[in-house]
Amino acid sequence: MIEPPVVILDRSQLAENIGAAARVMANFGLERLRLVAPLKGWPQERAWATASGADWILEGVEVFDTVAEAVADLNVVFATTARPRETRQPVRTPREAAKVLFEEASRGLKTGLLFGGERTGLETPDVALCQGIVTIPIDRRHHSLNLAQAVSINAYEWRTTLQDAPPPAFRDADPPARGELIIGMFEHLEKELDEAGFFFPPEKRPSMVRNLRVMLGRSQMSEQEVATFRGVIHALSKGRGQRLQKLLEKRGEPSEG
Repeated sequence: MIEPPVVILDRSQLAENIGAAARVMANFGLERLRLVAPLKGWPQERAWATASGADWILEGVEVFDTVAEAVADLNVVFATTARPRETRQPVRTPREAAKVLFEEASRGLKTGLLFGGERTGLETPDVALCQGIVTIPIDRRHHSLNLAQAVSINAYEWRTTLQDAPPPAFRDADPPARGELIIGMFEHLEKELDEAGFFFPPEKRPSMVRNLRVMLGRSQMSEQEVATFRGVIHALSKGRGQRLQKLLEKRGEPSEG
């Protein structure tokens, strides 16, 4: 059985929007809802009123402190946003994204759709944790779209992929690694680059980190590839220390320790 995408709402402000999102999820067969740092906490009674009976979704809500934690166990996550971003990621319509998510889910991968808060939307560092962007082709004269409406459009497009869908495609490639492994690799690389003095000047570090994460995230590494890449990082950092040791020995200077 194909597992539908997880819906992730980042810093939602209104309980009514959470309930309305749960309602449309139930309409179109999406069952797992995650909340990242809801501004008024969770649970919120008013969410049940607008869910119109989709209680099982609200009762199964999972709450996380950060987007990174919410996507840690997922293989492929698309961020939904209407604003141009500084990241170079594939940009798809909900229909195109639904087809890709269906294909990935048919391989047994865990997928997700990330939605930003009602006022501020998604932050670029959180978008950088995703493997692509979904944008709804709305009229330029009025960009405002309710959170539940955005969830509804994407949920509907997902549902259409299940109607008269062809058999899942077979692929030989290993699946993309889980989010927690990718994030661990990012942090390992950034730690070593910090020690090597790569991030200079310091004020540019956030944008440099973001660019590195987006660049590596596009490759959709498998677990084995992540392990190999971390081995490369370790070898380079170890080699740096060995070169320093040899240099000190050549100069006749004592090494520390």
